[in-house]
Amino acid sequence: MIESSLEYPIGFERPFIPAAVIFDMDGLMLDTEKPMIDSWIQAAEKLGRRLERKIILDTIGKDEAATRAIFVNAYGKDFPYRMVREEAVRSIIQKAESEGIPHRPGLLVLLDCLKRRNIPMAVATSTDRKIALWKLEKAGVRERFAVLVCGDEVGRGKPAPDIFLLAAERLEKQPASCIGFEDSPAGLAGLRAAGIPSVFVKDILEPPPEILAGVWRRYDNLAEACELFEAR
Repeated sequence: MIESSLEYPIGFERPFIPAAVIFDMDGLMLDTEKPMIDSWIQAAEKLGRRLERKIILDTIGKDEAATRAIFVNAYGKDFPYRMVREEAVRSIIQKAESEGIPHRPGLLVLLDCLKRRNIPMAVATSTDRKIALWKLEKAGVRERFAVLVCGDEVGRGKPAPDIFLLAAERLEKQPASCIGFEDSPAGLAGLRAAGIPSVFVKDILEPPPEILAGVWRRYDNLAEACELFEAR
């Protein structure tokens, strides 16, 4: 576990036990980012297009509108974004239906820890609600969360704070009394903008120094974060 210089959130004294926890979904709880990248590349190849991996990486943590803008900016207005997206989604669904959706390391350990302590949990994902519900149900964790906020429910996606603020509102908690778990630079930036202490668990991307400077805690896997909920 690697900590930032922020020992406890500003305004809170020891011990700080979060009133609620807000989780990202893809890449943080569910091991879906790497298969997603492969599916986009293969979908584009079927349509005679070549996608650069670094362009797809730029979309991690972003909502559908921002993702479209990244592709159009990189490949031009004639890029068949919708066709590629639909083919990629078909491939992802087919694979998940046959193989399931795997968890990121330590997920169930952490969720069980929070359940024992009666700490409410929310999901704040850039994914549209219909797909997010399907993923969470397929992964067997949908019932764990009191609140689900999705990318198609807010005007501005990550790195704007909107989705996290709405999650805290639906949890009926002050943002600063919650903590948020994220794997993407966009998500970490959004948590900071919302005034929510952030916990970073790396999947694919290493955030730039200016983003890491605002991270409250960093762990190698989700199970390690159980220590945050133990009174000191």
